[in-house]
Amino acid sequence: MISPLDPAAMAEARAHHDRLTKPRGALGALEDVAVQLAGIAAVSPPPLPEPVALAIFAADHGVHAQGVSPWPQEVTQQMVANFLAGGAVANAFAGQVGASVTVVDVGVNGDLPDAPGLVSRKARRGTADLSLGPAMTGEQARQAREAGAEVAERLVAEGARCLVTGDMGIANTTASAALICAYTGKEPGEVTGRGTGIDDAMLAHKISVVTRALEVNRGLDPLAALGGLEHAAIAGYLLKAAELRIPVILDGVIAGAAALAAAAIEPDAAGYWIAGHRSAEPGHTAALAHLGLRPLVDLELRLGEGTGGLLAHPLVVAAARVLHEVATFDAAGVTDKEALA
Repeated sequence: MISPLDPAAMAEARAHHDRLTKPRGALGALEDVAVQLAGIAAVSPPPLPEPVALAIFAADHGVHAQGVSPWPQEVTQQMVANFLAGGAVANAFAGQVGASVTVVDVGVNGDLPDAPGLVSRKARRGTADLSLGPAMTGEQARQAREAGAEVAERLVAEGARCLVTGDMGIANTTASAALICAYTGKEPGEVTGRGTGIDDAMLAHKISVVTRALEVNRGLDPLAALGGLEHAAIAGYLLKAAELRIPVILDGVIAGAAALAAAAIEPDAAGYWIAGHRSAEPGHTAALAHLGLRPLVDLELRLGEGTGGLLAHPLVVAAARVLHEVATFDAAGVTDKEALA
């Protein structure tokens, strides 16, 4: 069961912020994050959101056959090996913030050898081509959601007090655009972006593929019909974290699309998520607006993997640390301008 954020803890956190030795509201969005963290933990000050754990959900996409990406599908499997070897950007950023890295195979189109840090929960070998019909069955989407939930539960049991979403899957921005259209009502041309880097002609083709996918899957469950196995797994990961009252820092457009699906299932869960950054993908802005989330970082990133979420983690910790360590006007013997009124 997912409960709403605790209003009493949030009110106390807001009131405590107003007593600290700074002008009211001077920390801007960080004050809102601190209040949110208090509501998540149901206590003020909230515990510091660390240690942090990153889970990278990897899967392939049948829509790749439509020529929506310049990268071969084999890159998904090759990048999984790179994550496990510690050679990706996500690994470098995880090392900077002390995050553990778990890679979850929920649908890679190939056999992955056992390796430390790899969780194998393959629901199927990639999705079907969503432009021709449903990407997966409802049962397969459920299996992927359960895989994500199990990973979240395990990471929290191992001590994580903040989770970050990560993803890997060639052609997954096409599925993300379709999901964002389905959940927000936006048109494909508004939310379909260049992904890993495509020219104008390929972008126009990609938009047409998303348009066709929405038409052939009209009236079906969006997550199963249009999403990827990693979208479903991230949705399960997000919902379980909310159930456990653990904050999740969302990464980019894939996480945003998955969050829309999760929020459609459990609207109260959205209160437990923090938008780490705003992706260069136009669909991410639409997803965040629909979810009512404000990104902490805007660096025109479009990599995925969890990189933007990891970069934002120190800001989230700083937001909580202020409530623990900054003195109040009374304690510091500093005159509050409100006391002069």
